[in-house]
Amino acid sequence: MANLKELSKGKELFTGGHRACAGCGAAIIARQVLMAAGPNTVVANATGCLEVVSTIFPYTAWNVPFVHSAFENAGATISGVEALYKSWIRQGKYDKKVNFIAFGGDGGTYDIGLQSLSGAMERGHNILYVCYNNEAYMNTGVQRSGATPHGADTTTAPVGKVKKGKEQYRKNLTAIMIAHDIPYVAQSIAGNWRDLTSKVEKALSIEGPKFINVFQPCRLGWGFEPELTCDMGRLAADTCIWPLFEVVNGQYRITYKPKEKKPVIEFLKLQNRFRHLSKPENKTILDEIQVRTDKNWEKLLQQEAPKP
Repeated sequence: MANLKELSKGKELFTGGHRACAGCGAAIIARQVLMAAGPNTVVANATGCLEVVSTIFPYTAWNVPFVHSAFENAGATISGVEALYKSWIRQGKYDKKVNFIAFGGDGGTYDIGLQSLSGAMERGHNILYVCYNNEAYMNTGVQRSGATPHGADTTTAPVGKVKKGKEQYRKNLTAIMIAHDIPYVAQSIAGNWRDLTSKVEKALSIEGPKFINVFQPCRLGWGFEPELTCDMGRLAADTCIWPLFEVVNGQYRITYKPKEKKPVIEFLKLQNRFRHLSKPENKTILDEIQVRTDKNWEKLLQQEAPKP
């Protein structure tokens, strides 16, 4: 379990002064991941919000070696760096332990970068891939992605007289990563630092490919007040819209169970992208979201390994 006092003693590896929006969840995630990883870390970052706001030439917010890759190939980029490191180890040119971490948004992970991510996982590289999942292409105009949830209002799946936001349900990328039979897969949120940093520490202690899907509230694309970012993450967990769990060598463990599971409307009503669901004529969509959320939560409870 991550220790806040110990984490706070380390050097800031993702610094302030970047250009992220006020209340940006991606910056919170990057800072906490690096706090847990420590200075012996190499980062690859797919094109997207996090890269754009943190590396505007000639400035950088990263106090670790950093590689900017294209939108679609962060998985391949960090794989290549890790392969070079292993070659140096074999040749006796280097002997220090290094963590290799890739960051990508949902656009560069669920969609454009899926083949690169899948290849890295299948090849078995000793890397950690962190998806900061803000559920749309926020950097290019809030277009819908494979991670965008059913009913959300985006610029390419707008709410109108005929359609009421995105008609499809989001892709279950976490399940796809579990299906790769890799040693560690997890879900976390911006808003629960202990859950996220503990999972990063555990992931980096395991040899082989690892994946953490982090729910990242986006105050710009979702439409909420910037001071509510972490509250939004916690509400996603309390409503079970985004359950917190990990899968270690195929064994499921839920890392947070709400004492009282809240209805999904408590999460949705705070966001402009779902404001249309509060209207009586759209109650059917709201009910569908609640039913699907309940079904997925019950399935996860059944998947959890029984305690010895």
